[in-house]
Amino acid sequence: MMEEETVRRRHWLSREKFLDLLGAANLIPGPTSTETAIYIGYQQGGWLGLLVAGVCFILPAAVIVTVLAWAYVRVGSLPQVADLFYGIKPVVIAIILQALWGLGRGAAKTRLLAVAGLVAFGASVMGVSPLLVIFGVGSIVGLIRWLDQKRHQKQPSILSFCLLLVAPALAFGVQVGGEYLEPPSSSFGLLSLFLIFLKVGSIVFGSGYILLAFLQADLVTRLHWITNSQLLDAIAVGQVTPGPVFTTATFIGYLLGGPAGALIATVGIFLPGFILVAISGPLIPRIRKSPIASAFLDGVVVASLALMVYVTYQLGVAALVDFVTVGLTLVSLVVLIRFRVNSAWLVVLGAAVGLLKFLL
Repeated sequence: MMEEETVRRRHWLSREKFLDLLGAANLIPGPTSTETAIYIGYQQGGWLGLLVAGVCFILPAAVIVTVLAWAYVRVGSLPQVADLFYGIKPVVIAIILQALWGLGRGAAKTRLLAVAGLVAFGASVMGVSPLLVIFGVGSIVGLIRWLDQKRHQKQPSILSFCLLLVAPALAFGVQVGGEYLEPPSSSFGLLSLFLIFLKVGSIVFGSGYILLAFLQADLVTRLHWITNSQLLDAIAVGQVTPGPVFTTATFIGYLLGGPAGALIATVGIFLPGFILVAISGPLIPRIRKSPIASAFLDGVVVASLALMVYVTYQLGVAALVDFVTVGLTLVSLVVLIRFRVNSAWLVVLGAAVGLLKFLL
């Protein structure tokens, strides 16, 4: 949907620039969708655009999740929204497939990048860390470009070669270090809540569902602030509501500290993304000026899309449960590609199908 709005409809960015921002968002911790929105805001409006884009992307989901948490605290269980999302999820699959089709044609622009995408997809299927896939494939593509320059006697930078070798090692170190880094043990307090979610937002790469392991270890096993059942309910709310899955933090924050806790947890988990985008945003144009760094970013982009393909497959297995959902995905895909209908209308159609199922 971002690509549709910012590239095709409004012409704010070229497709290549959008892919660069998407690839950069995959290189830093935090939710990729949120950080892509923040990058776009920074490109269009500087520091103010960064804040406006990020807050506007997060705020609707945070408000919805807060309302659901309020109902959860009073009723003791989640509102029954499964039937509604029965029809929405297949439409979302179609939207993702349409985006991947458009973005993939721009990313796999050479045979090398197409092969790199297949390698990234295979590594994802085998369970390799998303961070290692992204940095590893980017480094391989950059290294091949470095060797090509050396073969043609263009004297490539030795520093670039060293950075290409160091990047996967750094990614591995961050991944392993993040898994074993724990917040200080303490009784519940808003400051402790903020620090825990600040830590999680600073070290979780890839899918938002990785949150489950970190939050279970900290909030359930070590601190005993919530139960496993409450954690699973929070993850479910983050999954079925619009916006990033990281708004799971909003739900947990409300359970533990009411409206103030919801705000503190939300700020804590999303703040690292704002800071990292602000630091790295000015570097992207410079990266593109270097042939080897540009090749590295090309590899990052195609690896990111390969990861999206695999995640879409996993989501599709859960969403396409019968002939109705499969048909809804196919119809939505045809309408999106052939008639270029705004995807928001198809989401409304999917919700109507789910509501009809509930009524019947």
